[in-house]
Amino acid sequence: MDEIFKALSDVSRRTLLDRLRERDGQTLSELEGALGMTRFGVMKHLKILEASGLIASRKVGRFKYHYLNAAPLQEVIDRWIEPLTQKPLARAVLDLKAGLEGNETVSQESAKPDFVLQTYIRTSPEKLWAALTSADITQRYNIANAAFHGTVATGERYEQRRPDGSVMLSGEILDAEPGRRLEMTFEPGWLGPDAKSSRCVYEIEASGAVCRLTVLHYDLPADQPGVREGWSSIVASLKSLLETGEPLEFA
Repeated sequence: MDEIFKALSDVSRRTLLDRLRERDGQTLSELEGALGMTRFGVMKHLKILEASGLIASRKVGRFKYHYLNAAPLQEVIDRWIEPLTQKPLARAVLDLKAGLEGNETVSQESAKPDFVLQTYIRTSPEKLWAALTSADITQRYNIANAAFHGTVATGERYEQRRPDGSVMLSGEILDAEPGRRLEMTFEPGWLGPDAKSSRCVYEIEASGAVCRLTVLHYDLPADQPGVREGWSSIVASLKSLLETGEPLEFA
């Protein structure tokens, strides 16, 4: 919390966050124009923002792209605002999108993602992996209580089914490294049969007693509203379930 408030206390750093909110996935050179200061000065502010977790970065080739990360601000809301409102989805007040424009292909491993979300969860890689791939656990924290069904192996199909059996989301497993990485195509059933497919990746990295979970979404169509907000809500509920035993209640 100290690092978050320290980062937000400076107007230049708030300006950088505003610029990333307007257009996510910018390089250092692109952000320099937002402040009108030296390259070194911008780098210093970005370093503080990254240390606080308010931004996440992804290096693609020789470029480093910066993304607004909503997870730390969500923790601030959960700690002080949420108990007053008693509405778990009041976090939409600080709907900090993390999207960008791009045309990367599925085959490009190092392609620039359209959405990045990072958070730290007090759990083990094994328990986090189970929470992402188990029907019994996913239905507890997922939107519409949709449960994950399928064999988690490269080339297999998966579905996320609502309690009534209808398919909310489906796709193909592109890569599965238990406890480390899960890559899948993303076919939104709630948008109908003509909805465009995209690609999502879970990355798990152990760090002592906690795990860093990174969600990456590639080729996200501009005409698919709610996906970014959905990721924020799902990950927040997953974190709550693993750390407290109780998921968040969705409206």
